[in-house]
Amino acid sequence: MHSVLHQLTGGLVFAATLAVCGPLAAKDWSVPAEQGALQETMEKAQVGDVLRLAPGEHIGPVIVDKAITLDGAGEASITGNGTGSVVTATVPDVTIQGLTLTGSGLSHETLDAGVKLTKKAHRAVVRNNRILNNLTGVDVHGAKDAIVSNNLIEGRQDLRPNERGNGIYVWNAPHLLAEYNTIRFGRDGVFVNTSHKDTFRNNKFEDLRFAVHYMHGNKGIIEGNVSTGNTIGYALMFSDRLTVRHNVSIGDRKHGLMLNYANRAEIVGNQVFDGGEKCLFMYNANKNTVTDNRFEGCPIGVHFTAGSAKNRFQGNAFIQNRTQVKYVGSRSLDWSTDGRGNFWSDHAAFDMNGDGYADTAYRPNDMVDQVLWTQPSAKLLIGSPAVQLLRWTQSQFPALLPGGIVDNAPLMHPPARSMPVSGVQG
Repeated sequence: MHSVLHQLTGGLVFAATLAVCGPLAAKDWSVPAEQGALQETMEKAQVGDVLRLAPGEHIGPVIVDKAITLDGAGEASITGNGTGSVVTATVPDVTIQGLTLTGSGLSHETLDAGVKLTKKAHRAVVRNNRILNNLTGVDVHGAKDAIVSNNLIEGRQDLRPNERGNGIYVWNAPHLLAEYNTIRFGRDGVFVNTSHKDTFRNNKFEDLRFAVHYMHGNKGIIEGNVSTGNTIGYALMFSDRLTVRHNVSIGDRKHGLMLNYANRAEIVGNQVFDGGEKCLFMYNANKNTVTDNRFEGCPIGVHFTAGSAKNRFQGNAFIQNRTQVKYVGSRSLDWSTDGRGNFWSDHAAFDMNGDGYADTAYRPNDMVDQVLWTQPSAKLLIGSPAVQLLRWTQSQFPALLPGGIVDNAPLMHPPARSMPVSGVQG
């Protein structure tokens, strides 16, 4: 009995020691910037170890098949050989930080990347890196609960935009968090393909096709991002129940926000300035809530088309858009919700009782607009007396107005402009 108790006590002491010290006491390794040193050290390292790479160039590609940390402290680089990915993580709980990573291959079939997280690399962390001149920046390919944070990701400028890879490519990687990254010169900044419940926040996107391109991703969160000078800011397609809030689009060449078969989304507090074509384009997008956004300085504020139904608009500001709303349809749609509408910069109205609401309803479009959209050649007649007479007649006899958007409770004041903090933090 005494012997059994002694064995049990010894086992408990050993287990407690492991719990306190971790997996057999994690070790720090100093890795010199010498040929073969990184690979040799990785072979010796154990789970939980930290490999501190000396300043200078380390030769890749590297496959991380143990739960270790590669730390370059902002002064070390790993350079691939022009094939495959520079660093590939194949196990959970890998951390890659403080490194400059360059030299991937150019295969779109294998999605060559600066960092590739495979389907077993759950809880991987990729942070504080400079991921430069690779085909894809970070490929999160099936890894759950990964974090991609505070990286500078720049694509290949020697390739045409459609030949480049994406800054962050996401496939079937639920609960990914990507935040405070600066992404430029790729195809799309973020491309989500069949992945749910991911979060993209406080990132900065420049010189891309789409800043955020969402395809078949449900219940994702896109918040606090800034898109500048891209073809489209936020392209949300074939996705359900997205939360899109407090993002900014500045000078994107086509659309600031685009919803294409995106349903039941919360579009809240976003700002689009000086878009090249449309601040917001909605195509067959249904049951979305669009509230407290600011659409300013676009040729078209909102283009609303192709059967979109049961969308709720409230508290938005439409400011100095050449055409505030483009909608062709026979139905009349009320863009006020629960007695609160939107602000329209071209609505010359009074507020006699001082309640913050205009005393008259607002209609952004009339019969002339409908004719011009369906018959573009009619623009030649825009200054003719007949057109002016038609517009005056409609103003005097509202029953002549066609179906379209009507705001029955327009606001007298717009929401304030603001700018989120985004991109790599110092």
